[in-house]
Amino acid sequence: MLPLVSVVIPTYNRLTKLSELMEALVLQTRKDFEVIVVNDGGESVDSLKEYYPELGLTTIDLMENVKHVQARNIGVSFAKGEFIMLIDDDDLIVPTHIETMLEKIKDADLVYSDVEIVHYEKKNGVREAKTRHLFAYELDLAAMRRFSTFVPSGCLYRSYLHDRIGKFDPEMKNYWDWDFFLRVSERFTVARSEVAGVLYDFSEENSNQSKDLNSMRFYLDRLSDKHNLGELPTKNFWLLLEESEVKKREASSKIVWNGMPIISRLQRLGRLEEA
Repeated sequence: MLPLVSVVIPTYNRLTKLSELMEALVLQTRKDFEVIVVNDGGESVDSLKEYYPELGLTTIDLMENVKHVQARNIGVSFAKGEFIMLIDDDDLIVPTHIETMLEKIKDADLVYSDVEIVHYEKKNGVREAKTRHLFAYELDLAAMRRFSTFVPSGCLYRSYLHDRIGKFDPEMKNYWDWDFFLRVSERFTVARSEVAGVLYDFSEENSNQSKDLNSMRFYLDRLSDKHNLGELPTKNFWLLLEESEVKKREASSKIVWNGMPIISRLQRLGRLEEA
């Protein structure tokens, strides 16, 4: 029997965080999904098959690092499900997330979730939440052409979308997700899940990337030209959230994470060093 959902995860040298995501997937209330991990030229992730046999992992080992957008495209090409869910290897989802998203997508082609942005600190090799910030904004298609609040990690969409609009565009680089959302919303129905079912890891690494405004400007202009968006501001992530146009879209959301860390089997068994 084919899986209902294909979970596609690109990864590059993040085995510890990836193992925590595997634990989060095992805890899902819905079980009719497959997991496709695209190892983008990094360290082996084969140990996850041994420690999470019930997930029936499909691992795709790339010989070179093709970067995250193309890695997702490769993963999507292996998907067998009616629906595809994207998750970044350093993010987590709550146990009811897949169930909630499947319910929400009944009247849509793509649904994305509110998230909690989490700053972690490591204690005894385990990520524990230091701060939590709700990221929840009303879905306004016109406003999304100015400031995107679409978070691709944890989103769910019908797999036939790729047959209709193509794969993710590597030429958009930083803005591949915004480009995908715009292309989908032009022709199909999108929806927002008012449940913070995704735990988005905003690490120092991600923070540094958001400060690289010069390289972002080039790809933002490329996105704008592609979709006729006009002049778009380039700012640090947190400064963008203070823009009045974004502030007025702030929305309430259901918080479901209990704040407890997710500890993988490899962590509990002390096997990550040898993995």
